Amino acid sequence: MNQYLSEANKMFNYTQEKRRDFHRHPELGFQEVRTSKIVAEELNAIGLDVTTGVAKTGVIAMLEGTNPGPVVLIRFDMDALPIQEENEVDYVSSNPGVMHACGHDGHTAIGLTVAKLLSTYRDQIHGSVKFMFQPAEEGLGGAEQMVNEGVLENPKVDYALAMHLWNDKPVGWFGITTGSVMAASETFVIKLTGKGGHGAAPHLTIDPVLAAANLITSVQGIVSRNVDPQDTAVVSVTVVRGGDTFNVIPSRVELQGTIRTFDPQTRKMVLDRFTKIVESTSEAFGCEVDLDLKSITPAVINDIKVCQKVQDLINRVIPDAVLDVNDRTMGSEDMAFVLEKVPGCFIFVGSSNSKKGLDYSHHHPRFDFDEQGLIYGSALMTAATLDLLKPNSVYGGD
Repeated sequence: MNQYLSEANKMFNYTQEKRRDFHRHPELGFQEVRTSKIVAEELNAIGLDVTTGVAKTGVIAMLEGTNPGPVVLIRFDMDALPIQEENEVDYVSSNPGVMHACGHDGHTAIGLTVAKLLSTYRDQIHGSVKFMFQPAEEGLGGAEQMVNEGVLENPKVDYALAMHLWNDKPVGWFGITTGSVMAASETFVIKLTGKGGHGAAPHLTIDPVLAAANLITSVQGIVSRNVDPQDTAVVSVTVVRGGDTFNVIPSRVELQGTIRTFDPQTRKMVLDRFTKIVESTSEAFGCEVDLDLKSITPAVINDIKVCQKVQDLINRVIPDAVLDVNDRTMGSEDMAFVLEKVPGCFIFVGSSNSKKGLDYSHHHPRFDFDEQGLIYGSALMTAATLDLLKPNSVYGGD
């Protein structure tokens, strides 16, 4: 099984060149015009059936095996973030205020490498591979839009795989966990309207600051008093905006924040409690309230059987790999929309290297990663895809 690692090593110059090119030319969600053009050209060059313009800038490509079998979708996201890069490298972003600060440049390069590697195995493939190069993963709904536009149909997808370079962990570490691995995400904006007035005469006002203070305290209590201690959730108020000077009680206060949950039932309970607390607290303090509660993505939930197959594979592909089967994060990821409908596995691939100073967190202006992770990601995604396309797949198959 080490052949996949050897092949990925031989492809490293290509993978690195593509990754650094994408890093120099980052594009925000639904604006990945240059990136998707390069992706389509590379996939066409190896003879894949390519469809562009899915969810505006997404690309789908089909690799047909020579034998019948299931369809495995493998997803790679392409978008960058609105961050001014602070790195001093020769592949630094040339697009002011835009940066690949999450590793999607690496994901796209890995996807192209995997496509090249898998194309050499057509005769051994029992089924088909559907490549999903996705725009707008960073909270803009790219995966959901691609699902709505039929990425899981024609042909119907049986299994799905995705990966994420992970700077929270070193190169050589892999997180492959069954069940919930990334959280469902909601955002909220609460606008409280009262009656402003002089700070020395609060009895003549309806104070939205006091209402906001009590509301913050109350919603923070949802997790500590309504969520099972063996489960977990996060309710974070991250923006408090109101007032302009020391002696004036404002008429309006705005709160913003995020809610994260793993379990679907816990998610429903937390959102219900949150809504009731916002409405009742506002009413108790005499304020009008406008609550804008938006769902960003459900939880990423790995299928047990597919995930276990990848777990069983890892040390045969990368002998010195460190496998973590219990890693979860309250971060969110819109691959969840695919895994809601198709059994699959979302894999974390360690990418940091503290000795090289490559250990800044995701979304930091100095984020960068050890490019050895490109090799490991390419090898594992190639091997895992082929493993799912062997005769007699994990759910019976052909």
